[in-house]
Amino acid sequence: MSDSPYAAWIGRTEHTTERLSASLVKRIAATLGESAPHSGQPLPALWHWAFFQPAVEEPALGKDGHPAGSVLLPPTHPRNRMWAGGRVEFLEALRVDAEATRTTTVLNIEEKSGRSGSLLFATLRHEYVQDGRLAIREEQDIVYRDPTPPKPASGEALPLAGWQESITPTATLLFRYSAVTFNGHRIHYDWPYVTEAEGYPGLVVQGPLIATLNLLAFCRANPQARIRSFEYRGIRPLISPHPFIVGGRLSAPGRAELWAGDAGGIAQRAELTFE
Repeated sequence: MSDSPYAAWIGRTEHTTERLSASLVKRIAATLGESAPHSGQPLPALWHWAFFQPAVEEPALGKDGHPAGSVLLPPTHPRNRMWAGGRVEFLEALRVDAEATRTTTVLNIEEKSGRSGSLLFATLRHEYVQDGRLAIREEQDIVYRDPTPPKPASGEALPLAGWQESITPTATLLFRYSAVTFNGHRIHYDWPYVTEAEGYPGLVVQGPLIATLNLLAFCRANPQARIRSFEYRGIRPLISPHPFIVGGRLSAPGRAELWAGDAGGIAQRAELTFE
């Protein structure tokens, strides 16, 4: 029997089924400035993050805008929640306008000590199935930290890129991405809250949005590539409306290194494999 106070939570499972609505896909495309795939066509990589989100009513949200309770994860108040990174395997493409099911399992929950204090790490596994076939296997890392001033810069300069794009993360972009992903976290759209309650200098760019924009830049630079896996890790926040760079370089046949950052250094790192 484990002595961990979180042992009872590990192994909990949740199933969510919904149709990958073409209407929502159009809104994702408009948010990202991309063309929308039609009904029956493949859903672009990482766009699945806009689906399978719990429809939690406002009274059930915490002060930060996240659901205050969960059947999967233990209570974490008053810690701040961040999407720290993850690993995604693309086995088959999900199809727009078809029904799919996500099965989520709690793989691990553990307490660690960091430079900013006590950290609680949770790792979830998501498996996305469509027409009885596993399409995407994903592990998501979530970190809960004590309320502390955010890390201002990584100090690590951006590497020399084989391709790169400049992104201006407007408040509208952040708001619309939160809307299409049904993300109520107030650090992405509520200026008084993010600056006064959590101590950031401005609105925080969503980690999943950074990862999505980074992957889109890779696809534009390597249009024939078929992505097989994508691993990403957040290092520090990026703040709207300050521009940042997404870019990368090929590191070996079928492999690439990606990053996002600004004058303050690298904010997110990623690696992918492709065919």
